[in-house]
Amino acid sequence: MKRVVLVIGLITIVVGLAWVMRQWSALHVTARTQRLNDDVVTLFEALQKYKENVGSYPMGSNSDIAKALKGKNSKNVIILVGRKTELNEKGEFVDPWGTPLRIYFSDNGILVRSAGQNRRFDDSTTMDCDDFFRSN
Repeated sequence: MKRVVLVIGLITIVVGLAWVMRQWSALHVTARTQRLNDDVVTLFEALQKYKENVGSYPMGSNSDIAKALKGKNSKNVIILVGRKTELNEKGEFVDPWGTPLRIYFSDNGILVRSAGQNRRFDDSTTMDCDDFFRSN
């Protein structure tokens, strides 16, 4: 009888720990996703201000865009970003998982793509695609 109670107790503890770890992981992913959303909104605002002051969106790679917002542009306009947006050692904007964002422009719109938690840009038609797409 004591063995049965002990086994049931151990199973309960293991299941409880697994549930807690799953909830913790989900909370952590949700926090990073919210941080990504906040960072992208801040980036959209900065890019709109840049366009208003310079006349067009910045051109080039991710790091070229970061440099343009810091004043390396034709009008030497510095666009202040509201909250510290993370940059990697190459000067690129990165998502909460540390992967450089991909930034695309059209005449009057912006698309920002994050590789997501797996840090790999996936084909959006695959089942395991965890990339995030945000546009203004």
